[in-house]
Amino acid sequence: MKTTATPHETNAAGGIMKTLTGLFRSNIREYGMLIALIAVMVFFQIQTAGVLMKPVNLTNLVLQNSYVITMAVGMLLIIITGGIDLSVGSVVAVIGALAGVLIVRYDVNWIVVVAICLLLGAMIGAFQGYFVAYRKIPAFIVTLAGMLVFRGLTIALLRGESVGPFPRGFQNISSGFIPDLFQNEGLHITTLLIGVLLSILLIFLDVRGRKNQQKYGLEVTPFYFFVVKNIVITIAVMGFCYLMASYKGLPNVLVLLFALVTFYAFITSSSVIGRRIYAMGGNEKAARLSGVNTPRLLFYTFINMGILASMAGLIVAARLNSSTPNAGDGMELDVIAACFIGGASPMGGVGKVIGALVGAFLIGVLNNGMSILGVGIDWQKVVKGIVLLAAVLFDVYNKNKNA
Repeated sequence: MKTTATPHETNAAGGIMKTLTGLFRSNIREYGMLIALIAVMVFFQIQTAGVLMKPVNLTNLVLQNSYVITMAVGMLLIIITGGIDLSVGSVVAVIGALAGVLIVRYDVNWIVVVAICLLLGAMIGAFQGYFVAYRKIPAFIVTLAGMLVFRGLTIALLRGESVGPFPRGFQNISSGFIPDLFQNEGLHITTLLIGVLLSILLIFLDVRGRKNQQKYGLEVTPFYFFVVKNIVITIAVMGFCYLMASYKGLPNVLVLLFALVTFYAFITSSSVIGRRIYAMGGNEKAARLSGVNTPRLLFYTFINMGILASMAGLIVAARLNSSTPNAGDGMELDVIAACFIGGASPMGGVGKVIGALVGAFLIGVLNNGMSILGVGIDWQKVVKGIVLLAAVLFDVYNKNKNA
């Protein structure tokens, strides 16, 4: 017996589709890049016959992109202000070189070396930030000079040769895994437990955020979309943690990345300094007239970038188990591309930490998938360049359309 939808059902279905379409259009950059990431992962999962999503490869994917993500959250803040930092790859190299010289050649305790390197990173950021913020020299010029200076210092420190190996404690910064408190032979129970707790936390925060929006009369997403979104996120978190638990558990560096992403997501979305950074990027003159000390704010963003670049330098050195003169070569391009692909605008004032994270993983999956398929480094660069250009064109198109 053939049945037809009632007018009420048709209107309800049409209303749902209209709501979802409006929701997608209003968040097209975030959802668009996330959908692109999922599509790329599905494509390489099929093309590599399932190798992409194997636990060992997922672990390598996290380790290979840890330094890009670390720097992307700092680069995002600079890009939001309307600036750029081309020196981060060279800062990674010089910090790694200093760590190698102090630990291997002078036998300095690696914990002390980490503190020294982070302090030096802050000084490098302050040095460049001073000329950009207070001397009004374009960030492009200052950081281009820094890229050359710090690359030269790297070669001088290492005398043109690699230095290593490092003590096990230092290596564990990048290549170590969290211990299993339950000491289970099979699955890493601690990793699964973390997945459960993280899922509960994410649902709790989303529910609280929704209630706060309703409390102040703000528009919220439909309840069915809210439920489906949390179910999908929970499945994704638990699926990822299960895959990690079936190997060695969560890498130490992933815990560090989670802390960084959480911290900077809070700073950009829920803090006064975050709102001031966006205001400065949107209209610096208006922000200054509103009482924002824009030079000091810009100065702080470069100090922050220097610290994160030095952290990335330590991660790279720990992963390679040596300091090399060509460490960080071209890394600044991946970091900047991750921000732009993730939704940041070259004009400033726009961008989210989660978007930069998605952009970084999109680049990482492209690199990893093409490497598994045997695609040469030359064509990998071509593909990444096309993806970056497409993301920026997409941003310009949306701006012109909404103008």
